Amino acid sequence: MHQLKESDKGSVHGVQYDHPAQYRYPFIKPASSFSPDPSSPALTRRPASSYDYIIVGGGTAGCPLAATLSRNYTVLLLERGGTPFANPNVSLMQNFHIALADISPTSASQMFISTDGVFNSRARVLGGGTCINAGFYTRASTSYIKSVGWDDKLVNESYPWIEKQIVHRPDLIPWQRAVRDSLLEVGISPFNGFTYDHIYGTKVGGTIFDRFGRRHTAAELLASANPENLHVLVHASVLKIEFDTTGKHPRAVGVIFKDENGKKHKAILSKRSGSEIIVSSGAIGSPHLLLLSGIGPKAELKKFNIPVVLDNKFVGKGMSDNPLNTIFVPSKTPVKQSLIQTVGITKLGVYIEASSGFGQSKDSIHWDHGIASAEIGQLSTIPPKQRTHEAIHDYRRRKRNLPHEAFKGGFILEKIARPLSTGQISLINKNIDDNPSITFNYFSHPADLARCVDGIRVVEKMLKSKHFAPYAQYDKDVVEKLLNLSVEANVNLIPKHTNDTKSLEQFCKDTLITIWHYHGGCHVGKVVSSDYKVLGVKGLRVIDGSTFTESPGTNPQATVMMMGRYMGVKILRERLGKAAGV
Repeated sequence: MHQLKESDKGSVHGVQYDHPAQYRYPFIKPASSFSPDPSSPALTRRPASSYDYIIVGGGTAGCPLAATLSRNYTVLLLERGGTPFANPNVSLMQNFHIALADISPTSASQMFISTDGVFNSRARVLGGGTCINAGFYTRASTSYIKSVGWDDKLVNESYPWIEKQIVHRPDLIPWQRAVRDSLLEVGISPFNGFTYDHIYGTKVGGTIFDRFGRRHTAAELLASANPENLHVLVHASVLKIEFDTTGKHPRAVGVIFKDENGKKHKAILSKRSGSEIIVSSGAIGSPHLLLLSGIGPKAELKKFNIPVVLDNKFVGKGMSDNPLNTIFVPSKTPVKQSLIQTVGITKLGVYIEASSGFGQSKDSIHWDHGIASAEIGQLSTIPPKQRTHEAIHDYRRRKRNLPHEAFKGGFILEKIARPLSTGQISLINKNIDDNPSITFNYFSHPADLARCVDGIRVVEKMLKSKHFAPYAQYDKDVVEKLLNLSVEANVNLIPKHTNDTKSLEQFCKDTLITIWHYHGGCHVGKVVSSDYKVLGVKGLRVIDGSTFTESPGTNPQATVMMMGRYMGVKILRERLGKAAGV
């Protein structure tokens, strides 16, 4: 199955739907089905007059959280995007780049450009980032779990809950084996085999793509919900959280959201003790919603005439994105497509990963470069501040005329593990559908730049290892041809002067792209407490990657999903005692 033609698509309430199978579970409905007025002719009336939990954001954390809380309480899960089911751009690995390249309003991804000039994406679909990422599944380190203060036992029960449902062991292709063996040869050892654990050395991790190249997302974790208690609305954009401000501390009491037709609705929180609104809208969406709801720096809120519910200067601050730099390794023969399978966890503060080949179907974007594709904004051969939508269109137009050498091969990816450079998000307007202003200040801390240089030197050693010889034995003419084509083809070859630190630093800055692992904006101790309750407010939590000061593991999705399950169980145990039936 490839992309569906327009004639195959239906339309409900003005929103295009790909297939009737999009509503896989009976509790998923379009937002317009929510009727606060008993006389309303909407599709169905809401199943409850109020809810024990209202979760804003049906993403990587929100889905497992909703499924877990619904075992004992009524839950309303509000997702601004559509569903991933029956959407081939989400489901099929060969179409990985298409969802990210689609910048239409109904796409599963929402593109943004940070003020640094780097193109990036946010998820806008039930299942969140698990629907548009490269699929790699790996846990956080034990030291990370300890530093966050999570309970070891519950963490080690929560990861397997995810793994049994949607995680698979990858079928390692020869390219990934060459990466694995070269990592070991250059000293990124020992080899830890196939494991979910985060340990120094080289390993093969899990994936949410099955052996047929089909993606399994966090939305499938909703299958574990109590269907009697869970109500999921898609195309439900929450505009603001409502508060009762008559008491000593503001209390969250409900949310205002709009449906796919633009009609506004109000969802009300139950008055039962312990009921909460939980924001799980991601590292950009969560601080953005708090700001629009009146929680944030007073001066910024007043500038946009937003009534101040709580003055907190830390909302939206401390944002980080892990810088990514890629090196293209040309191959004499075609290389099968792969996303992330092998990773080198170094002691230098960098992670080395790899991707290869390109997905091509008759409806696909031809000659894409997967994770490093120009058409998804990964314009690594133009310095960040010069990147534009026009440049993307230029690449798309020119690439069909490029010789096949520019596409045969794979990429070695170098990611900075714990960037010290931080930025912030701030409001541009009061429209929840628009991206706020986002700044990451990549490489503003000298230590991040030094680690990038170290990482490029590791990659250089890998390319000199015997394991890449079968791929890289080109004659001089072809190498010259590729060097001349590299900018046009949007691929970076290993720099010539790797002993020149200054020139490598410039290379790092100029070829910087993202691996979409941004985090922060609602940090523990500054915006939320250690149990993720918003400080100074009652009945409101934030549970997602916006609370992280550091991205967990080499790739964060496993831990964000685990966190949703973990916090769901923790909340149930607090309310019901240890006997909580989960």
